[in-house]
Amino acid sequence: MQGGRSVLVCMAWFILIVAGVLEVLWAYSMKQSAGFTRLGPSIITVAVSLASFVLLSISMRSLPLGTAYAAWTGIGALGAFVLGILVLDEPANVLRIGSAAFILIGILGLKLASSE
Repeated sequence: MQGGRSVLVCMAWFILIVAGVLEVLWAYSMKQSAGFTRLGPSIITVAVSLASFVLLSISMRSLPLGTAYAAWTGIGALGAFVLGILVLDEPANVLRIGSAAFILIGILGLKLASSE
């Protein structure tokens, strides 16, 4: 039955990654909503955040809470960081990039630890 568990965990990680990408999208649409004063981006924020939460909860069926939540927030943080640099002209200095690299290392560490 170990093989079946492995497939479930792999699927849970896939779902978690999708949830993390949706977290980036709702963070961006929240920024575009101008404090929820623009209707379109506000609706997108609510809908995409709900989808992200649902997928996160599904991934938690097979992944530990701490691993799933930390990875989800890390994926969202990294994605928002990259999006901010590429789309919103936010600064990309050595300290910011190095700090983001530590987040990535943490997510990879959590993934490796959950494979044991």
